[in-house]
Order: sequence, then C-alpha cells, then structure tokens
Amino acid sequence: MQLSSTSFQPNGTIPLKHAEPGAGGQNVSPALSWSGAPQGAASFMVVCHDPDAPTGSGWWHWVMTDVPAAVSSLPEGGPLPEGARAWPTDYGYAGWGGMWPPPGPAHHYNFTVFALDVDRLDVPDDATSANVRLAASFHVLDQASVTGLFGQPV
Repeated sequence: MQLSSTSFQPNGTIPLKHAEPGAGGQNVSPALSWSGAPQGAASFMVVCHDPDAPTGSGWWHWVMTDVPAAVSSLPEGGPLPEGARAWPTDYGYAGWGGMWPPPGPAHHYNFTVFALDVDRLDVPDDATSANVRLAASFHVLDQASVTGLFGQPV
C-alpha cells in the first residue's frame, strides 16, 4: 500500500492550519489518499501518532475505523466517510486533534492507514482508542504510512 497527502510533503512541515487552536492553528484535518489495498480489505483504520510527545508513549491525534473499503481518500477538513467511526484522541475528544507540541524541536506525526479484513470492528461505542487499536491489530492485512513534521518555536 501507499499513503500520501496533498496537505504536506513526506517528511515536510505540516502547515499551521492543521494544528490545535492553542498552537495557533485551526484544527483542520489533513487530506490523505491511499492506494494498493490488498485483496480482502473490507475496511480501513486511519491513525496519527506523535512518538516524540513527552508522555512515555507518544500522543494519539487521530483514530478512525470502519472506513469503507470503497473509500481511498479523506479530504482536507472533510467529514468522516459514511459508516466510519472516530475514537477519542489523547485530547479526550473524537476526531482529528491537531498538533500542539511543547516548544522545541519539531515532532514527527506518523499517519498510517491499515487495511483490515473486517468491515466493522467489534468494539463498543464507548471503547478507548487503545482498545480500538488493539482490536484492529488482529485484522491487519497491510499498512502504509507518511510522516510530517511540526514544531513550536522556542
């Protein structure tokens, strides 16, 4: 599989509009597009993780599942595809949670799309994103990632 974004270049700077308002942004989700899904893919999971966050386990900015197999892109700032579910981020709310790193070096934001062999994950609507990611891990057929950078001035 391949994953790309028209919102930023691979290993390039993610524009400020995608950051949280507290960081000066507008919390607009970036556009993502994928191709090369394997045969048998019934849905997709999309996540964004910052491994550089000073938490010991990074920071989850986006966890979305049950993206229908017919979908191969997400528009910038767009709504969830019909049938898709968004899960709470580490900010505590569901949906895209933009960048807001502490001042210092740029952080890496790893966007990953997973092709899953089920059309809907069997998890309750009040599941945590950690539970959702674990449940999805048993259904992964393939995955692709793209990384963007964002930092706050010191």
